[in-house]
Amino acid sequence: MPQKPPTDVKHNYPPPQSPSTSRSGTTWGGEELLSRLRSYAHLLRSNLQPTLFLVDPSREDIEAHTTQIFDDDAVDDILAQSSYANSHSPIPAHRRPRPISSTPNPYSSRSSILHRSLQSPPPSSSSSPSQARLALLQSFSQITRQAAHAAQQILSHPLARPIVPHLPDPVRSLVNVSGDLEWGSWVEKGGVGEFESARVYLARWARIVAEEGERSRRMEAQTLPSSSELPAENSSLGVFELLQSTSNLPTPKSTRDPLHPVNEATWKGWFNADGTPKVTREVMKREIFRRGISAHGTLRQRIWPFLLDVHKWDATHAERSKQWKEKLELYHELKDEWCGVPEVFERQDIIEERHRIDVDCRRTDHEKAIHMRYSTISPQLSDIGAQAPSNDHIERLGAVLLTYGFYEKSLGYVQGMSDLCAPVYIVMGAEEELTFWCFVGIMNRMKQNFLRDQSGMKKQLSTLQQLIGIMDPELYRHLEKTDGLNLFFCFRWILIAFKREFPFEDVLRLWEVLWTDYYSNQFMLFVALAVLESHRDVILRYLVEFDEILKYCNELSMTIELDSTLAQAEVLFLSFAQLVADIDRRRAEEGLQPSSDLRQRKSGPRPVSNTQDNLTTQVKASTLILSDDLRDLLKAGQ
Repeated sequence: MPQKPPTDVKHNYPPPQSPSTSRSGTTWGGEELLSRLRSYAHLLRSNLQPTLFLVDPSREDIEAHTTQIFDDDAVDDILAQSSYANSHSPIPAHRRPRPISSTPNPYSSRSSILHRSLQSPPPSSSSSPSQARLALLQSFSQITRQAAHAAQQILSHPLARPIVPHLPDPVRSLVNVSGDLEWGSWVEKGGVGEFESARVYLARWARIVAEEGERSRRMEAQTLPSSSELPAENSSLGVFELLQSTSNLPTPKSTRDPLHPVNEATWKGWFNADGTPKVTREVMKREIFRRGISAHGTLRQRIWPFLLDVHKWDATHAERSKQWKEKLELYHELKDEWCGVPEVFERQDIIEERHRIDVDCRRTDHEKAIHMRYSTISPQLSDIGAQAPSNDHIERLGAVLLTYGFYEKSLGYVQGMSDLCAPVYIVMGAEEELTFWCFVGIMNRMKQNFLRDQSGMKKQLSTLQQLIGIMDPELYRHLEKTDGLNLFFCFRWILIAFKREFPFEDVLRLWEVLWTDYYSNQFMLFVALAVLESHRDVILRYLVEFDEILKYCNELSMTIELDSTLAQAEVLFLSFAQLVADIDRRRAEEGLQPSSDLRQRKSGPRPVSNTQDNLTTQVKASTLILSDDLRDLLKAGQ
């Protein structure tokens, strides 16, 4: 069982260097810092990790971090220093930890086997306490080795291989690819050293079990014959099944069909010979929302400009070529404002922006972009950033982002934009101009995410909070109790559109669905709600602190299944639309104010009781107030 992490603040400092051994009489300065800190708080150096200091530790922390594993004399010295610090500390007595018993340790005269030098004489054979302790440690060591060996034998069996990827890190790390023990790898990765919360550990385990059970249930549902007497377990509605049944509303079904994406033949069939479309833009968006776009060939490179309004839908080939030529000229005019213009390029604000762009571009999709084909880059771009770029793709990506700063002068470059631009650059085959205008289309949709005052992000998180309150009051109250209604664990999801939560190919599939605006201009909030709802039971049962929820949600990265999440997001939207329509209908029947008057109310939804007799749909419509932000979720076709 992972050890419960100390609840107090901890800081890692390098081990202090003795002034006598420092070069040129200089010291590392840490002792002076620690001395200053001791005048404000009680400090305790951990015996488990000597570079770890605990600030105002609890009694449990002291007992855990002063366990005499190694040199007992060192532990006594630390406790003595802690006692001295307590006596000279201005911290009130009631905040200080209780002192540990000062009874002399019978084993303190022996130095640790792990710390003893090879030249040191062995301890006296007459030291019975020392021998007893050594025998005890050896016994524990044998138990550990035997348990690890047994686990290794079991997990290395061919029948066990399929379940190994689904086991928790501490168990999975026992076995590597060849079946050898790998205890050290888990420690080095921070599994033990981070003192993980037991609740987060259990939550992850419960998530794995639940996901495995869900996969098994779906497989059984596919093999068993359908029966009208059995409940429809394959609904994507999940937690809202009861809500729909009690309100006599039809259960929504997902229309997604990702197994049959829009392919080359379908795309060509949508156009006449002169380039005019045979189908409406709404039909095109509907099909892409339902099916996605085939990853074969360069189809995305041709479709994305239509989704991002780079090319007009209702136009001929000739008209689009003329419009594209104008966009090319505008791009190069913008780029010429800084490229090859020393008085601009070397301006202090531009130098700082170049540096930020260069740093972000180097760590954004570098591995994938470096293998792409590219053409010759303008030599004037060779010194973007503080250092020479590592490849031409970094230069091109940096040029696009820097030019955008001149296109959108009021906004400029903000960290996170490179995450949105890099996948587009890759899909567009490293074509700089097409990447730029597609990126402009993305930023026209997401510009509010990068405002300096973060008002756009605050508004979206507030809307998501209200959406949770209206759709899942129980989860809302749980987040309220854990101080999690700020939804900081959703911040990264919304800021860069789940860019870091899914594998690269899934990010492309998710984005093209979001860009359709088929159901809502803010469909991303329903995707976020779908992720939370997929893990609501784990959150409600195991995670009772905000930092636990934050850690758990951050660790969902690269574990979320895209197609089921999008299907659930669609069902959640349809459920929300039905709920809003039902609320408006009930209000009309009750003769209350029209919804247009209610929309002047800016307060969020009031979470309702969670009892069986007071479900959301059974509460009078007059008690549910929908804000403008919630009603705006029903707007589509940006």
